[in-house]
Order: sequence, then structure tokens, then C-alpha cells
Amino acid sequence: MNKKLKECTDKLRSLVSNVQGAPYPGSLDNELYNIWYEHIQSYAMECFEFLDANFPKEKDVIDESLRNAF
Repeated sequence: MNKKLKECTDKLRSLVSNVQGAPYPGSLDNELYNIWYEHIQSYAMECFEFLDANFPKEKDVIDESLRNAF
């Protein structure tokens, strides 16, 4: 696995782990939920920025990138 793909999978695992640890929002004014929400948003933005910077969106280029990754 190349370095970019490994970094991508690490970021996605971290994002999923953080989503799984979500507190139950008893109300939208729950401080713990708001803190978690801000935290998870920063992880999601980091993942999207990484994907945009390192993995092209065009299907034929994506196919070629995947072939080169393995």
C-alpha cells in the first residue's frame, strides 16, 4: 500500500472511530454533544481536504490511481 493510501485509510479509521463515540444528544443544547460535533466536523474537513488534494475525482483517473496503489 502506498503512503497516500495508508494515510487516507488512517484518517478514515479515525473519523469512523470518532463518529462511533458520539454522545447521545438529549437535546440540541447539550454541551457535550456540541463539543463532540465541533470535534468531528474538524476530522471530516481534514478527510475531505486530504481526499481532494490526493485523489482525483474523474473516474478514469481514479481507476488508474487505484491500479497504481496496489
